[in-house]
Parts: sequence; structure tokens; C-alpha cells
Amino acid sequence: YHNDLFYLTGIRLAPKEKLDIPVLFMPDTMKMHEAVVVIHVMRENGENWLYEDSAELNKDFKSVIVAKNGGIQGILWIYPVHGIPEAPQQKLVPAVVRCQARQRVERRVKVLLTDVVPGANAMPAARNSAMFNTNKPANIQEVQVTDGFSTTVEFLYELQYQSNEIKSQLEALVGIHLIQRDRDTESGIVTLIFNIVFAPNKPMRNEATLVVQCFTGGVWKFPVLFIATQPEVDDVINIEAVGLNKESIVGFKLTSQTR
Repeated sequence: YHNDLFYLTGIRLAPKEKLDIPVLFMPDTMKMHEAVVVIHVMRENGENWLYEDSAELNKDFKSVIVAKNGGIQGILWIYPVHGIPEAPQQKLVPAVVRCQARQRVERRVKVLLTDVVPGANAMPAARNSAMFNTNKPANIQEVQVTDGFSTTVEFLYELQYQSNEIKSQLEALVGIHLIQRDRDTESGIVTLIFNIVFAPNKPMRNEATLVVQCFTGGVWKFPVLFIATQPEVDDVINIEAVGLNKESIVGFKLTSQTR
């Protein structure tokens, strides 16, 4: 993951044989690195592949090397690789958001981001890459943090859940919004304070992960625990006995919350 070029030559492949290419990534900063793995295949006997329309091949077509005398001299497979560093997993105590079912609570959660690389060095490719795996981009929030030297640090953040089932349960019950951000110019530590809204409709206990990613590529993860306790009793229904072996009836109305 440096600007150096590494070549592996002389690898023979039989038809339909597989080739494993190990890629090692050892980041020393919270910044995304980019590399390209290029597979250049040529025939072992040095001959070209015959192609009837070789003259019509676009010279700018990067995946094919056209020989001067016609035909295809080599074929390239180009695989771009993005190395995204993730902060070391620490045994963090989950931020607990507790609320009684059918009630609403707001809880502020503060997170610290260490080793943040200033946004001035961010690579444009980081903005265009799929940094979060989600089907609903609206759940991803973009924030900017500016320090005293007017260096902008841009972030994305979202809540990720352990399964799609938990996500479907909590997604409509949980809201998250950044309300305060600060950057220490000496230590480089960025402090983000989030306001989390939790409005559960039934008792539950589910875990989530607050994922924050910088546009320079670094990823930080923080555990969050959502607990919904038993709701208050709606009403007490008293049925008065009218006699032995006789039915007593009391009527009450139930209102459906949906169609």
C-alpha cells in the first residue's frame, strides 16, 4: 500500500486453474490507502490470440494489449483495492439507552475519535467509495468538524445492527443526530456528541453499533445497548360477580393502531 510497484512474473496457469493473490494491509495511520492489483496474462509460447476485429480494438482499452501485427498480445485484469483502517477494538462499556415501552427518551452519547487525519489530505476516491453497506443512504449522516486552523474533517455516521431482523425492529424506533463536535488541535482527538432518540413500542433488549467513518478512510465503532422495559398498565377491568354459576359481563373498547 505504497507507491512502489511489485511484480510477480513467471506464474504458469493451466486452463481453469485458480490463482490466489494475498494482499497484506498494515496501516499506521487512520487514512485510507489505495492500490491496484493487475493480472497480466500472456500465452506461454509467446503467440498472440487471434481476433478478427483486432484493428477495431480501442487503443485506450486498458484490459487488452494489442500486438503491432494484429491479434491480442496480453489480457489484463485490473482490481482496485481500498484499504480502510479501523480503530483497534477496545472493551468499551456500551452506551445504554433505556426507556419504558410506549414512552420516548433522549440520551446524549459522547465518542472520542483518535488519530484523525485532517480532511485536507482526504483522497477524492474516499468520497465516492461505498464506505457503508446499507440499502438506505438516508440513514447515513454527513458531518463536518473544523478546528482552529480551518482544517475541515468530514465524517459519515450510522447505526448498524446485528441482523436484518433487529434492524427492521429498531430502525423506525431509533433516531440519531449530531449536536456537538470539537477537535483538539494539539492531540488531534475529535469529540462527537450525539443525541439518540428511542421510542420503543414493546419491551426489548437489542444491541447496535455506532459506526463513524472519516472521509480520509478511518473507521471507529462504539457499542450501544437499547433496553425497553415493561409499559405501564393501560387500565384495570373489574368484573363484579352477580351470583354463583352465573355469568358476569363487562364491556370495554380496544382501538387498533393500524388498519
